[in-house]
Amino acid sequence: MPQEKQLAFVGGGNMGEALLRGLLAGKLFRPDDVMVSDVREDRLAFLRETYGVRTDTSNAKVVRPADIVLLAVKPQVMSRALDDLVDTLQEEKLVISIAAGIPTSFIVNRFSFPVRVVRVMPNTPALILEGMSALAPGVHATPEDLETARRLFEAVGRVVIVEESLLDAVTGLSGSGPAYVFLVIEALADAGVKVGLPRDVAHLLAAQTVRGAARMALETGKHPGELKDMVTSPGGTTIAGLHALEQGGVRAAFINAVEAATLRSRELGRR
Repeated sequence: MPQEKQLAFVGGGNMGEALLRGLLAGKLFRPDDVMVSDVREDRLAFLRETYGVRTDTSNAKVVRPADIVLLAVKPQVMSRALDDLVDTLQEEKLVISIAAGIPTSFIVNRFSFPVRVVRVMPNTPALILEGMSALAPGVHATPEDLETARRLFEAVGRVVIVEESLLDAVTGLSGSGPAYVFLVIEALADAGVKVGLPRDVAHLLAAQTVRGAARMALETGKHPGELKDMVTSPGGTTIAGLHALEQGGVRAAFINAVEAATLRSRELGRR
């Protein structure tokens, strides 16, 4: 990404901060090249002091000099944020939206010119450069726009390009997925405490086990079922634990969670 590019964040919440931190750590932008807007003065002060970026409470002011505009507001306030940009957004600016459930057409239809929009569903591990992002181009986005967005989000993790119709499902899986995994880590740690482990030891065992298992799945390319069978010996401890998980409906619970989050993403897009 050329260093002379100017990037504007419209919204400085948790997901916006995760991307901001990752992009600065990946050296795609200098702090002076980034401006962030938010309604909360205290939040802007924190981002300014922590990352050295420029801030303003006006969406229009941060967008005016930007080459790339990253819409990082909650879906419920997207309409209001776009209203702020009606007289500021220009055709040469690339718009990237990370708002869950908001289709590119919702943004395009608010303006009188062909807005170039790429919709992205990232997740919070972007904060540590281990994010998972799915990209979908809007009707006016060029191949160069999609490449720019891909390079931007590859700086904070892995990227896939999908049809926009699949982004609600992506939201339900990888967008909301970190929360499911954190719940798993917490539950495993609680289980360790129940069977006698100190809390700090149980937490480390649980978190590192999840990390190691994920890396095995990614780096070996083996099917998760095959990796599971590698741990599961006949009549052993693991099969006893897996049996208990199946009795508890864990597999169905995860499927239901992803489906529920996907449906909620679709509902947000109909607002």
